Amino acid sequence: MKLIHLSISLFLLLAFTSCEKDNYQLPQATLSGQVVYKNQPVWLRSGGVQLELWQPGFALNTKIPVHVDQDGTFSASVFDGTYRLTYLAGNGPWVVTRDTLVVDVKGNTMVNFPVKPYFNVKNEAITAEAGKLSAAFNLEKVDDTRALQFAGLYIGTTTVLDNINNKQKVEVQAASITSLTDPVKLSATLSAALASRDYVFARIGVKTSGVNELIFSPVVKIEL
Repeated sequence: MKLIHLSISLFLLLAFTSCEKDNYQLPQATLSGQVVYKNQPVWLRSGGVQLELWQPGFALNTKIPVHVDQDGTFSASVFDGTYRLTYLAGNGPWVVTRDTLVVDVKGNTMVNFPVKPYFNVKNEAITAEAGKLSAAFNLEKVDDTRALQFAGLYIGTTTVLDNINNKQKVEVQAASITSLTDPVKLSATLSAALASRDYVFARIGVKTSGVNELIFSPVVKIEL
């Protein structure tokens, strides 16, 4: 009889434990926002950049990776509480510091994460004529600690477009860019496959020396 009672008790304990696991509460809050420079979105490579979210005093002290979309937006499911939003070292086309953004999450919370890019793309214009794409833009040097490596025009058939995801590209090295005060001009004769289309997508990217990720202009649709 004791053996039977022990078996029943063990069964009930396992069942209760299983129910507790099944009833584990999932995060109900959402922290979302955008990476910005001077309150304007910072445009990036799709899937290339992350931030880090930490909860001070949390027992496990583990980070929550926060993936940033190409328009600078991000979102993470979390519990209510106080968090620190920080840079991921060696990631992103901006100056990485030890600064953190303290965020009090209560339900759905939105916040901007300000950054200081090394360079910024301004006054961009991309046009098409006779099977050729031409781009003109200004480069703003925001930080003096790193040099320009190259600038590029990237062309594709979808809005997911960057220096890796593209159908055609043209890049000019920094040595060929003699002045940052004058507009930088790039052009590309479209391949036969792209020229046969009704439209393509295009954007400009700028690479800083010693930094993996580029900063970009918004993706634009170009009618051919």
